[in-house]
Parts: sequence; structure tokens; C-alpha cells
Amino acid sequence: MQYIDLLKKYFGYDSFREGQEEIIKSILSQVDTLAIMPTGGGKSICYQIPSLILDGITIVISPLISLMKDQVDGLNQIGIPSIFINSSLTRKELEKYYHEILNNKYKIIYLAPERLENVEFLEKISQIKVSQVAIDEAHCISQWGHDFRNSYLKILDFLNLLQERPIITAFTATATLKVKDDIIKQLKMKPNIFITGFDRKNLKYSIIKGISSLEFIKNYLKEHKDESGIIYASTRKEVEKIHTELEKKGYNIGKYHAGLKDREREQYQNDFLNDNTPLIVATNAFGMGIDKSNVRFVIHNNLTKDLESYYQEAGRAGRDGLNSDCILIFNPKDISTQRFFIENSPFHSSEEILRRKYEKLNLMVNYCHTSNCIRSYVLEYFGEIPIENCNNCSNCLDQNEEIDITIIVQKIVSCIGKTGMRYGINMIVGILSGSKNKNLLNWNLDRQSTYGVLSEYSQKEIRSYIDLLIGNGYLEITNGEYPIVQLKSTAISFIKNKENFYMKSIKIEKKVLSENIEVLIELKKIRKNIATREKVPPFLIFSDKTLDELSTKLPQNKIEMLEISGVGEIKYKKYGAEFLEFISTIIPLEEE
Repeated sequence: MQYIDLLKKYFGYDSFREGQEEIIKSILSQVDTLAIMPTGGGKSICYQIPSLILDGITIVISPLISLMKDQVDGLNQIGIPSIFINSSLTRKELEKYYHEILNNKYKIIYLAPERLENVEFLEKISQIKVSQVAIDEAHCISQWGHDFRNSYLKILDFLNLLQERPIITAFTATATLKVKDDIIKQLKMKPNIFITGFDRKNLKYSIIKGISSLEFIKNYLKEHKDESGIIYASTRKEVEKIHTELEKKGYNIGKYHAGLKDREREQYQNDFLNDNTPLIVATNAFGMGIDKSNVRFVIHNNLTKDLESYYQEAGRAGRDGLNSDCILIFNPKDISTQRFFIENSPFHSSEEILRRKYEKLNLMVNYCHTSNCIRSYVLEYFGEIPIENCNNCSNCLDQNEEIDITIIVQKIVSCIGKTGMRYGINMIVGILSGSKNKNLLNWNLDRQSTYGVLSEYSQKEIRSYIDLLIGNGYLEITNGEYPIVQLKSTAISFIKNKENFYMKSIKIEKKVLSENIEVLIELKKIRKNIATREKVPPFLIFSDKTLDELSTKLPQNKIEMLEISGVGEIKYKKYGAEFLEFISTIIPLEEE
């Protein structure tokens, strides 16, 4: 079939990933298509291959300049003529590209959604045939999503201006059922819908609690030297603190937040993308659309506002399919930070949306405290069937002994019940620890029968037990300015049926180095030299997965090298000889 041949020729793959072929068939049959695929699941190929077959231009609407540049560089590397139109272009460049567009030089044009309001652009684009409009990060069009953007609401007006209605394709990795329905409504689509699942099996999810986040990060980096990774922090101040501390330790690390000058921020980002700087610490302003495939770990120093945000940010790890870590370090104080962000956000259009944001934050907190399979929690959140054991998260891999904390849980549940479920976590912790807090004493809460029943534990420890019960669905926190702790039916059943409760501890495994590490290091040097020469990021030459396979199979001729995943005819022609020349120094090459 034609699109199978194109997959190998341009992208170097012998077979499609899950859902890709069906999505491409849908688009080529001229039907609007909505695809919900995990980050790294190969969304781009789903509209890029049809663009080569359809008569006319494909327009891709994308939220950030960095994504456009990476995508366009990658497409031009493999021989698919592409361009981006955005505010980074000079007037001279813009005029040149408009002229080339009108002369049908390009198959794919990437746009920022704001460009859809530009009169000059609309006048030019109305003169050419637009066969497909692909909307990346389509969840941005929904106010129910985690990253709503007003500019995405202009897409429908743009579609209505075109002489012929193109095929509409929408792609996202993070749409809940409500967001999915809203995408369809906002774009007036009657689409074929493809949901390939949210489970990325190569990602290991870990939750870390009860330790210094900075110390954990330092210890983690010792075990993961020379790997590329992102460390997310919730504030500029936290970013600067981590960056300073890690620089002092000798790490080559960049930083990224809105307080930096544009040129400085861009330089840090480019150094990270080009593997000049393997690490970067950033706020969530960094990364949307970053297509760097060889990120081996993403560490969240702070809680995110919801699970969609966490899934997307953590999902920047392992886009090449190799094993990667997604680690969240939880501190209860982060809940207050996120509540502050919610209460001071300028984007609340209704009380319902505000309520929903609080609800999503509570579910994110629960994620941090579940003792069940972490991956299962993520899958269930996005509407998929839960699993018992994924064997690739910190809970499922934990081999430590379970600790019986039944009596502690009984005392916590009893305290909340006997005080009428009218107090917040801090007050409950105060009662249980026997605190001399002024408000607690003024309200005579020291006369409660549960006052001081956990005095042998620190308030931090008691708080961690309460957090654990929240995460396991025994307790819940109400929304609003003064959230209170309430018992759920599971807690009542726990007391009534005299059930037991066990707690497990968490551990992080040391990095296991590749058996072919010396060969792999040399292959990465070759890739880096080529990337410098071509002025593109190294992952656009070959992914880490491709290099890993090269280091294992050591192909000796063109036929064998074309069997490596990610090596197509065009890339072999451009780069194959340099890699085969190195391999020939290890083993003699066969004649082709």
C-alpha cells in the first residue's frame, strides 16, 4: 500500500504503531478525524503521511514556535518540504515564504493559531488548495481542558473562510471524555474517533514523599549521569534555587521561566534541544510541544494543578520508546500553592469551572497518596479499565515489607468522626498530636477524647498518614476557601467491619547501564557531529532508540542498516556511510 511505502521511505519504520494506520485510512477517505493518542504515540505521522498523498497543502495549527521549528526541521531533513509561519519571521522572510507557498513549494505549513486572524495570511492562503487542517494539542480549544487558549476558538472562523472545506484532523494526548466532546462541538466535526489508550509502558511512574526534594534530585542525578532530563518546579523562585544548587555541584544545567529575557530563555532551550546542556529546570512554561525524543527522565519538584498537566509534562520523557522515569516529589505545602494559583487565575469564566479545578486538584493529590498501582490510577482517570499490577511503577515494584498501621488509621478516622467532620487537616493533625495551638485550645478541642492519641508521632508523620488515607479513598477534602476533611464510606466500613490497613514504603532503583555503552557513546558523538554540521538537534538525525539498536545489531551494509528502526532510504543516503564507517572499525564490513 502506498502509505506503508511512504512510512519506510521517509521515516524508516517497517510497521505502524497502534492506531496510526487506521487514522491515516480515515483521513484519506476524506472523513474528519479525532485522535487521542499518548505523547510519543506518533500523532504527527498520522497527518504527515496523508499530506504526501492528498492533492494540496496541509496546514498544521500548533501552539508554540519551538514545536513548529522542530517539526519543520525534522520534515525537511527527511525530504518533506515544510515551512512555519509565525511571529519569529522577518518581513523579508515572510514575503519569500508567501511567494513559495503560492508556487506550491511546500506540502505542510505550520501556523500559530493567532496567524488565523492575520488579513494578509488569509488573503494568500485563499489562493491555494488546502486539503487538510490538522489541529495539534486540540484540547486547547476546550475550556474544560487544562490548557485552554482563546486563540484556538478562531479556528472554526478560519475553516469557514476557505473556498472548499478541508479534512479536519484533531490530535491530543490528554483529553478526558468531557474535553473530547467539547473539541467536536467547538470544531463542528462529525469525526471518526480513535482512542489508542493512555498507557505508555516504557514510562516508570514514581512518587516520592517525606524527604528533601533537593537531596533526592542530587542523589538521582548521581545515578543517571550524562542522561537528558527535565526538572519541573512550580515557581520562578524554586527554579532559580534548584538551578543554583545543581550548578554548584558541577552539573551542566539550563533554566527556563517567564522572568528570563527572551534571548536568554531561547538560548537555554536551544542548548537543551541540541544536547549541549543535558539538563534543564523549568516552570510549566517550558516544554509544550518540545519534540526532543531522548529525554530519559522528568522530575516534578512540585505538585501540578491536575493530572492532565502532569501526564503531558511527564510524557515528555521517553518519546523514543526507551525506558524512562517520571518522578513526582510530593510535599503537602504544594497543595496551598496550587490553590493560590486557582484562586488568582484570570481565566475563570464560571463558578462551575472553578469548582471543577478544585476537584481536579484533589484528584491530583489523591494520585500522590494512592498505595495501589500508580499507572492504573492514571488510566482510570482518563476513562480506561484499571489494572492491578503494571510492574513498572514505584508502588508495584516496591519489594519492602508492608507495615500494619491499622491502629493509627482507627485513631485518625475516630478523631474526624468525633469532631463532626468540621475541621481542616491542620486542626485534625493538631488534635491528634496534642498541639497547644491557641485556636485549638480556645475551641476546647483539647477536651476531645482523641486529643493527643498520636502524640508519639510528629505532626509531619501524622499529616503523611492522613494524606495516605485521602489517596486511598478513605477521606476526602472539600472544595472552597476553607477545605475540611470528611470521612468517605470506605472509612466508615473500615471501622464497622474491623478491617486492617497496611502501608508500603517507596524506593528508586539505580540506573542499569547498557552493555553496549562504549559503542553507544561513540555513535552519539557521530550523531552530534552531524547535527552540528546540519544545524539541527541531534535527535532529528537519529533517535536514541535507533542508536541503541545500531549499537546492538552493528549492521555491516546498506541492507542491514535499513532494517534498523528509524533508518529510511533518505536518512541512509545522507548519514549511513558515517555510521557504517565507524562500525567497520569494530567488525569488518561485508561487501554490498
